[in-house]
Amino acid sequence: MEEHFGLDQGLAKLSDLAPKGYALGLHIRYASAHIMIQTYDPRWSQIYTEKGYMLADPMVFWGFGNAGTIRWSELDLPDPHGILAQAANFGLKYGIAVAHGPTSSRTICGFAREDREFSDAEIATIHQIVCDLHDRSTPPEQLTAAQRMALRLIAKGSRHAEAAALLGISESAFKARLRSARERLFVRTTAEAIQRAQEYNLL
Repeated sequence: MEEHFGLDQGLAKLSDLAPKGYALGLHIRYASAHIMIQTYDPRWSQIYTEKGYMLADPMVFWGFGNAGTIRWSELDLPDPHGILAQAANFGLKYGIAVAHGPTSSRTICGFAREDREFSDAEIATIHQIVCDLHDRSTPPEQLTAAQRMALRLIAKGSRHAEAAALLGISESAFKARLRSARERLFVRTTAEAIQRAQEYNLL
């Protein structure tokens, strides 16, 4: 499983609770998620993405209008594309939707199993984990001045040694600033950190 900086313990628990996979969209803003993780059958994921089902998915629609949890079987929303029926062909027969957070930064998730409905206790556990993941992955409101300057220099094309010299610090200290910026933004690479920081107007 991919590492997600302090989120992986919660993700491992979710994998145990949802044997046919899950999809997490953490902090959805302006129709894109801050962190998107999914473990459904890749063939289903490909169909879902290629056909642009996210905008027509009754589970996602429910998630934007409600907070809490609901079994897929209890969703009383139109599904003109038969998305839930198609998902069942890939083993996603029983599922729940979970939605949490303010509408301006909403987390919406789906969890699936093939054998039976989720129990109330399982739903409560999953809901608690999702709330925890939401809180722990909240995008930062700001970066430190040192993190901002380090990202700016790299964004302008400076190499590590050159940027460190400009700031009057060692190269290892400069790399430590970049690493702390990546961790704060929940990304793996400095390029992603720069992009994310620009998206949030943090630079």
